[in-house]
Amino acid sequence: MEKHYVDIHCHPSLKPYSKSFKYNPTKRNAQDTNRKNSIWHYSPPNFLEKFVNRIVTLTKFTQTDLTALAKSKTKVFVVALYPFEKHFFGKEIVGVKGVTDVLVNLAASISQSRMDYIRSNNDYFADLIDEYNYYLQLHNQVVNIDGKIYTYRLVRNFQDIENNFTAETDSKKIINIILTIEGGHSFNTGLDMQKDMASRTEVIGNIATIKNWEHRPMFITLAHHFYNELCGHARSITIGMLKKNQDRGLNTGITELGLEVIDLLLDDTAGKRIPIDVKHLSTSSRKAYYKLLDTKYAAEKIPVIASHGACNGKHSIEQWNIPTFSEHEDWFCDIDINFYDEELIRIARSNGIFGIQLDERRIGSSKAISESRMIFPNKRKQLQKKALLVWRQVQHIAEVLDKEGLFCWGIQSIGSDFDGIVNPINGLWTAENMKDLAEEMLNHAEDYLSKNLITLNDFNRINAETIVDRVMHENAMEFIKKNY
Repeated sequence: MEKHYVDIHCHPSLKPYSKSFKYNPTKRNAQDTNRKNSIWHYSPPNFLEKFVNRIVTLTKFTQTDLTALAKSKTKVFVVALYPFEKHFFGKEIVGVKGVTDVLVNLAASISQSRMDYIRSNNDYFADLIDEYNYYLQLHNQVVNIDGKIYTYRLVRNFQDIENNFTAETDSKKIINIILTIEGGHSFNTGLDMQKDMASRTEVIGNIATIKNWEHRPMFITLAHHFYNELCGHARSITIGMLKKNQDRGLNTGITELGLEVIDLLLDDTAGKRIPIDVKHLSTSSRKAYYKLLDTKYAAEKIPVIASHGACNGKHSIEQWNIPTFSEHEDWFCDIDINFYDEELIRIARSNGIFGIQLDERRIGSSKAISESRMIFPNKRKQLQKKALLVWRQVQHIAEVLDKEGLFCWGIQSIGSDFDGIVNPINGLWTAENMKDLAEEMLNHAEDYLSKNLITLNDFNRINAETIVDRVMHENAMEFIKKNY
């Protein structure tokens, strides 16, 4: 079977589901691929859109619409359901509604009707259900892409994926979708900027509901952009008017309700455990969660998941100013939403997974990003420079793990965050560019191994093609097979 890339964190529905609020009836997933409220609607970046992205980092085009995924020959990917948080339009900025609407629409490319709904919404869980239903509407419905019949299917487990592989023919292709949830606010918490309002009974009931979904989420990202009454979050917004709305609960730990939520999610009764994704958690909450894994859940072998992250090159949360490798110090974005080397070791020892986020704001230092730019981009040279940003993530993780005597190529994967609120790495615009990334990663891997192979532990001396295959495909598939 031809190898395909696997993305463990992306948002194909964010733009089309948001656009669906402009139509009557709302929240409909159109089978007509020409409609902007169709998850199949194909809108790759044109020259002007690429230029605008380079200058002002706006991503108005689609990146992981199902047609782009079909063209990239994707067979398995992991989507994040995300009830858009109303605090992008928080009380602190009432009176400048027009300004914030423009900012959010520019950043996320969503409709005014969707923004009006978000602002008035007092039930995140209902919004979560609506997005889930949006996917269900075209589940197993066919469309024609480039003369071939395609369908997507929401899967319930790894066996479904294997069955779908077997069911494919030369003329009919199946895209397998695994669900996850981004943000514990999805259980209807964190609605008010000033005070706790969550109902424990409601939260418990909502968790029970999702654990009984036919297509149960593979994991949940517990934190997101704003305080959700469950845990502290890391700084993720730098725009002044919106940044202030992140201040409540910033860098705090896990609450009593949050601990109960974690217990419920990790309860493996009837094989329905939903592991925690540690992305967006504050360092205090991450430390508290790791302590739980080391004590209360020590015998459970629960994988640590970072679905869409990047390295910051520093040793540990405690030793946040000390790099493990001084020669890597200028490579990475030194912020605490990115991950410390001790966390990479923990992920590897737990048989977890690390998705590399393809966002220029996260993946490299200002110096590294600047050095990767070209005034007059040549496609191949640009790809070489931009793929180096991704390769450095792979290499750094490998060297950290090799130093600990661990297999060093087993956790790296792609967690692009495409069609989330990201600034994509220039040249790696959409799912269709993943083939280009793999080709340039192979060149970087070969160059690295030619200089460093002898310094690695014997069991880490594998060839460049195997390394790239692991990053783009195999590691994610192994994780899915073990955990879903």
